[in-house]
Parts: sequence; C-alpha cells; structure tokens
Amino acid sequence: MYLDPSRIQELNQPLVAEHKRKFEFHAAGAAGIETVIQKLMAFNVAIPSWALGTGGTRFGRFSGAGEPGNLEEKLDDIGLLHALNRSSGAVSLHIPWDIPEHYAAIRAKAAQLDLAFDAVNSNTFQDQPGQLLSYKFGSLQHVDAAVRRQAIDHNIEVIRHGIELGSKALTVWLSDGSCFPGQLNFRRAFQNTLESLQEIYKQLPADWKLFVEYKAYEPNFYSMTVGDWGQSLLFANKLGPQAYTLVDLGHHLPNANIEQIVALLLMEGKLAGFHFNDSKYGDDDLTVGSIRPYQLFLIFNELVEGMDARGMDHATDLGWMIDASHNVKDPLEDLLQSVEAILIAYAQALILDRKKLEEAQQSNDVVRAQEILQQSFRTDVRPFVAEARLRSGGALDPLGCFRSLNLRKELIRERGAKTIATGL
Repeated sequence: MYLDPSRIQELNQPLVAEHKRKFEFHAAGAAGIETVIQKLMAFNVAIPSWALGTGGTRFGRFSGAGEPGNLEEKLDDIGLLHALNRSSGAVSLHIPWDIPEHYAAIRAKAAQLDLAFDAVNSNTFQDQPGQLLSYKFGSLQHVDAAVRRQAIDHNIEVIRHGIELGSKALTVWLSDGSCFPGQLNFRRAFQNTLESLQEIYKQLPADWKLFVEYKAYEPNFYSMTVGDWGQSLLFANKLGPQAYTLVDLGHHLPNANIEQIVALLLMEGKLAGFHFNDSKYGDDDLTVGSIRPYQLFLIFNELVEGMDARGMDHATDLGWMIDASHNVKDPLEDLLQSVEAILIAYAQALILDRKKLEEAQQSNDVVRAQEILQQSFRTDVRPFVAEARLRSGGALDPLGCFRSLNLRKELIRERGAKTIATGL
C-alpha cells in the first residue's frame, strides 16, 4: 500500500496556521532551536518486523484485521509509518520469522519506501518446525555441544541474511538460564555461552557490531545466563571491540536505575543502543512513554550528555529500535505513539541548559539541579517535533492522519479481516 504524500499535505493544510503559532511561541523561549530541529529531523527509530501484528501472551492472542502476512506487507506497513512521521525509516528483521526469499526484490522495495535495514535478530528461544535439536534447556549455553553448534550456525546464517540486505549489526537475545537451583553450573553455562559467542563474533564483517542483549528473568526464573548489564558487558569486553551491550527498557528488575546504567555503558564506549518500550510490572512491552515518561526523559538526558562528551553522532552512532507487543491496540497506531514519545523525550533532553545543570552539580545545589531537569521535562516540545516532521514532509498529526485516511480500513480491504502476521 502506497501513501501519496499529497494526501498528507492536504490534511496538514488546515493545521499549519495553529502549528506555526504554537511553534513560534515555544521557540521564542528555547535557545538553539534550529539545531534542535535539525537533530530531530535526522533522528530515526527502527521498527521491528515482529511488531506489525497483534501480539499476545501465553494465555492467548487476539489477532486484529488487515495484518501483514509476509515480509513485503510488513515493509508496506513500515513505509506507511515513515511516510506519516518521517522518523521510522529503518527495519529490524527477526530471523527466521522474516527470511527474505529474494534479496534484490526486498532491497528494491525497501528503497522505494525510503527504508533501510537495521540490526538483524536471531532466534534461539523457540524451536522451529523441522529443527533437529531442541532449545528447551538452552542454546548457546547448552550442555550438549551439538545444540550449541546448531545455535551458532543459526546466528551465522542470520549474519549472512543481514549482509545481503545491508544491515550492520546482529542482536543476540538468549532465553538461556535455569528454572531451579542446581539445574546448571553457572560457570560452565557462562563459559559455554562465551565460547559460542566467540565463534559467532569471528563471522562478523569488519564494519558490523554484535549487540548482546540482557534480561533479568523470563522465560527462566531462577537464573538467566545474560541476566543484567554487568553480565552483558562482561561478554562484550571479552568478545572484542565490535561487541556492545543492548539495553531493553523492560529487561530490568523493578526500580533499576536505567539512566545510570546507560551513562556508564556510554562512558565505557560499550552501549549498543536500545529496544524501547515501557512497563508497569516487568517486561510488559507497553507503548513507549505510556507509564514512565519522566524516566524516558532522564535516560535521554544521560544519552545526550554522554554522546556529546564523546563527540558521537546522535542519529547513527547508537542503535535506536522499538521492541513492543500490541495486545489491545492497532499495532500501527501504537508504533506511531511510541516513536512520538521517543522524539518528545529526545527533544526535552536537547533543550536542557547543560551549563546551568553542570554549575548546580558542581555547587551541590540539589534543588536547582532538580528544577533545571524538570523545567525541560515540563516544557511542551511537541511543536518542535511537529516542525521537524513538517519540514521533512511528514504529517503534523500522524495519528490523526492515520485515522482520517482510514488506513486500517484500507489494509483490511486489501488483505482481508482474517490475516495473521507472521512471527509472534
């Protein structure tokens, strides 16, 4: 499905005057606003191919309608998102859910939609149809060398798919761990995993990165072999300069100080990037910014300060990806909300007066430091985000545009009401 840009401009037209009024009012009180707008225009968040259909839990899945049934249709959906917000211009594929049949055709379709391919993701947390050996008791950590070999070969296969598509990173998330005390030897599990990752690492092209993701619990509840950022960092340091730690916002124990984790990983040059989502209890995979918007802002505060300290390119030097599951929302509407929340938090961090914050920190003025942070957080930066979209050819109101154009209805008309997305 192709969205004609002229249709977006038609819907923008009645909104432009009010937008300009709001933008000029808020811009008058913000220093360096043009730099902020340019950074927002350059910023893109990768959309995972598995997030375009209705998600589910172990209790059930309530599929929506007009879901994408193949990779081509998933690219169409991401193309719609990018046409609306101009900040969703990358795709993160999950293998084997989305193996391209014809690389050249997929690359051509992505280019037509102005999309690039971000990190590719392997899957050794499920047994696939026809798979010879099971991952029930782990994959890269498994006590059986044959199972480890199977998991290693799968990751190498994923790298090969990524090379064909122009990706530059492999994300490895492992469900490996144990459910009960005594089930496995912790040191052996770590060593098996390290040796397996080392074989995968050797197959990385010179310009690629390996992202080692961590998770505190689930599906194993006694131990996870890559259970926190320290274990992930340990693997990354042992693997070499192309290995980094990937942060999923939902993969922490309650009340973890994620912004401090981010700051230290960035300081060490070992932060890969993010899987953005939000949570109330655990790895809930809720819409970004729907539960803890202030935490999201604090994370971006550390990111902007840390990236600037290292002279990093905000748009390209870290991996920005969404990882969410949509149980009760239209997945495309949910993704539009998530990208908007990310851009808002980023803009809030960009307008913060860092010189004044540094002065407050150096003088131990705790009250002043809090006021400076909360002043930026409470500033309505939505006109800045909308201005960046408008200049890039996107919609002033992406969600409103999606609904006004009845895009879900059009997708149902094209695909049918009973289609179920591949993957989860």
